[in-house]
Amino acid sequence: MATPSVVDATPVAAVPVKAKRRRLRFIASPKAAIGLGMMAFFVILAIIGPFIAPYDPSERSNALVEAPSAAHWLGTTHLGQDVFSQLVSGTRSVILVGLLAGVIATILSLLVGVTSGYLSGAGAESLSALSNVFLVIPALPLIIIITSILPETTDVTIALVIGLTSWAWGARVLRAQTLSLRRRDYVEAARATGEKTWRIIIFEIMPNLTAVIASNFIGTVIFAVTSEITLAFIGVNTSGDNWNWGTILFWAQGQQALAQGAWWWFVPAGLAIALLGTALSLLNFGIDEFVSPRLRGNGKSKVKTVDGHTVRMRVGFTPVLGFGRKDDTL
Repeated sequence: MATPSVVDATPVAAVPVKAKRRRLRFIASPKAAIGLGMMAFFVILAIIGPFIAPYDPSERSNALVEAPSAAHWLGTTHLGQDVFSQLVSGTRSVILVGLLAGVIATILSLLVGVTSGYLSGAGAESLSALSNVFLVIPALPLIIIITSILPETTDVTIALVIGLTSWAWGARVLRAQTLSLRRRDYVEAARATGEKTWRIIIFEIMPNLTAVIASNFIGTVIFAVTSEITLAFIGVNTSGDNWNWGTILFWAQGQQALAQGAWWWFVPAGLAIALLGTALSLLNFGIDEFVSPRLRGNGKSKVKTVDGHTVRMRVGFTPVLGFGRKDDTL
């Protein structure tokens, strides 16, 4: 008589009880970590910049168009002004306008996009039509017109103008996502239990829009920074002592710095703009990797899970995790 085979009753794969929690998964991405580091540098420079500047950025001297030296680290302008002092002092204006405009535009896009996506009726359609109107209006020419007719153009004023005119695209994206979420089972369950509308939007829908909101905020900050620099470069906001990177480029272009060979006049400001744009773009890429399982593997075909298993990322429309080892046969 054949002896029955003995089956091992031990678990095939025991999951460790104390699995490592990846609470900092976002900054574990190299792109996000580098972007956060670069952005932190600019924010710190914006805070302490006016205090560490060796000279008043508007102070004139007899050192006209001098190359970088120990006295003037980034050279001087045609009026003997210190370029390094203008650069570090102007960082505050750029960061302030970018972040403030991003917050304003994000709040407006949330109010309009989520409300018009979740609710129905004439009010929702009116909000959707309003965002469509702002979408077809050229943003930069409108900003130029508004700032030109204002009696005073401070950093806060420019941030308000940019924020109030750059929310429509984010509102459309949030509306489309909300239309998809409002018929999900958990939303229907919350509605069936009698939850209030504001509670459903805040606690059921908005947590699932976090990545979209963050990406929308970063995109708006990039647009606000480039818009402010553009306004200063074309001469809309170059009066007074309100220095920013665009103001430096405005005076360098007006005084033919390139023809004079004064590269130190415009290269540092242009490099600062490129680095800030790179930092924000890396943060945006980091958010994409954080919310997308396929991108989270950084292009690797094999990745490790929290319980130590090696899994294979199969290419397809829907990401599927397949174990890289064959199942044991009895």
